[in-house]
Amino acid sequence: MSRDNDLPEDPHRRLLLKGALAAGTLAAATAGVAHAAPTPKAPPFVNPLVRNRADPHIHRHADGHYYFTATAPEYDRIILRRSRTLNGLATAAESVIWTKHATGVMGAHIWAPEIHRIGGKWYIYFASAPAESVWDIRIWVLENAHRDPFKGTWTERGQIKTAWETFSLDATTFTHRGTRYLAWAQHEPAMANNTALWLSRMANPWTLTGPQVRLSTPELDWECIGYKVNEGPSVIVRNGRLFMTYSASATDYNYCMGLLTADVDSDLMNPASWVKSPTPVFTSNDTTKQYGPGHNCFTVAEDGRTDVLVYHARQYKEIVGDPLNDPNRHTRVQKLGWKADGTPDFGIPVADTAPAASAEPVKESA
Repeated sequence: MSRDNDLPEDPHRRLLLKGALAAGTLAAATAGVAHAAPTPKAPPFVNPLVRNRADPHIHRHADGHYYFTATAPEYDRIILRRSRTLNGLATAAESVIWTKHATGVMGAHIWAPEIHRIGGKWYIYFASAPAESVWDIRIWVLENAHRDPFKGTWTERGQIKTAWETFSLDATTFTHRGTRYLAWAQHEPAMANNTALWLSRMANPWTLTGPQVRLSTPELDWECIGYKVNEGPSVIVRNGRLFMTYSASATDYNYCMGLLTADVDSDLMNPASWVKSPTPVFTSNDTTKQYGPGHNCFTVAEDGRTDVLVYHARQYKEIVGDPLNDPNRHTRVQKLGWKADGTPDFGIPVADTAPAASAEPVKESA
């Protein structure tokens, strides 16, 4: 996952190592006196975690809170929740921290917000279109200098300018070896697709620098059902590799997740460094009755060790009308496993555990 939250890279494993060394020293001095308390286990997850919230993003911050944002089905606002536990996000109070403009830019299709902590400030990346031209979707940035993102002022930093003024969305940011990158989805002129995946270095949290390179374009059959789409990138670094997930095909039950892999020592700006998995890594499942899983991010459970996959899915396969008008993409979470070869084991989207409930939160878990 992107470790850009004022914590050192992979802090949980580092702290565990320090703790182990300290425990060894203490044991030598106090042998037979007492045993250290066991590390608490991650609690079982409640699913769906947040109903009627698509394109979820959960950021675990150094203040001990999880911060949650996602696409609201009305496509008209950016929301934020906070909880000390992942399950607590289900009932955490929801605040509207920004609303679309009545006219002009940022006036329609408010999609896929992500919240990041960079250089002591909060940033939200999101997609939107002018009110008068709702499919001219571009990437925009909000900034808040207050330590508490529920307070202070969210300033509009403007549009992230890419090489072309074309359909673009789903920006995420991460750092690797001191360099900040932006990954996003965009249509390239003259290409016979809807969106491909792109990568660029950043001069600051709202400005790209240097070239932008195409990492992946929809070319395999499972990436081209309904629409030719690669979108929603997210990055996790483990076991000497960077893993970039993405979503493909139309936003119905054909929606699924693919995977790109790069070695940590490789040049990330060289498309040849990234290897695409030939088959999707996370797909609809009739047994668990979860359909169209995708637009994921990664976080870590309360135990500080268990990697968690965050995504959205629907609970039924058939949709009447345009899937974008169907509000029932729900945020879901589940443990992310790891195979013996060090690659992620996504498994299948787990079955529901939570009873039917209102989409509106009823209390806050702080």
